Amino acid sequence: MRSTLDHFRTALAQTGVGSSDFDLNPDTVLPAERTLRPAGVLAPIIETDQGLSLLLTKRSAALKHHPGQIAFPGGKQDEGDFDVIAAALREAHEEIGLPPDCVEILGALPPHETVTSFQVTPVIGFVHKPFSIVPEPGEVDEVFSVPLDHVLNPDNYIIQSRRWRGQMRHYFVVPYGPYYIWGATARMLRAWTEIIQK
Repeated sequence: MRSTLDHFRTALAQTGVGSSDFDLNPDTVLPAERTLRPAGVLAPIIETDQGLSLLLTKRSAALKHHPGQIAFPGGKQDEGDFDVIAAALREAHEEIGLPPDCVEILGALPPHETVTSFQVTPVIGFVHKPFSIVPEPGEVDEVFSVPLDHVLNPDNYIIQSRRWRGQMRHYFVVPYGPYYIWGATARMLRAWTEIIQK
């Protein structure tokens, strides 16, 4: 297990190219003067009897933005956050009850640009102490785990399409059981697979 985490740390230390929700849509023209808001999300790795797994959340169906979607815990960087890593840790504490001192930061993926004008930094962390999962009422419907081997296997990714704002938009999907992991979350996970394959 420790050798895998060390491999992640080494791979994440390399400079890489950022990803975006537009990667699979090369005809999209983005305004050069657009302003992106910084955000951080946490990819919390846990150790289970079956090996390493990743914690993800299912957003509340009552939310205005991205209801019912699968996401990392995280959110925008607030003024009180030292950086996007601090934002990711704070949000993970708020959304799933994960105390920051339970997380060993292994590194971060290059930032990801979303269609909602956020520049999201995916922070990879290993949860080295047990904690009680407490989903944030009204925001998180469910916290679940998926085997890390599943989401880090590029063969498990497929490309699907749907109409968005009058145009066909293509995106990555990495299904797991009843969970439909797609969009920005799937793209950031796919970027992780690319980094560790190098």
